[in-house]
Amino acid sequence: MSPEGPLRYEIVVKGRLSNRFGRAIPDVAIAPEPGRTVLTGEFRDQSHLHGLLDRLQDFGIEFVSLNAIE
Repeated sequence: MSPEGPLRYEIVVKGRLSNRFGRAIPDVAIAPEPGRTVLTGEFRDQSHLHGLLDRLQDFGIEFVSLNAIE
């Protein structure tokens, strides 16, 4: 865990993720929007965040943006 506590991020990906994918990452909120999906969650550290990003990449999901939420 970081000294300040969990890090909160918003990850935007291209397209709409299925509900099945949402069950694979239960700690992340999934909000479909036209043409994209917004994933929001807390990550205990950068390694935890990179684990999710790697998982998305393994599924062939295209990233649009990654934003830290204060």
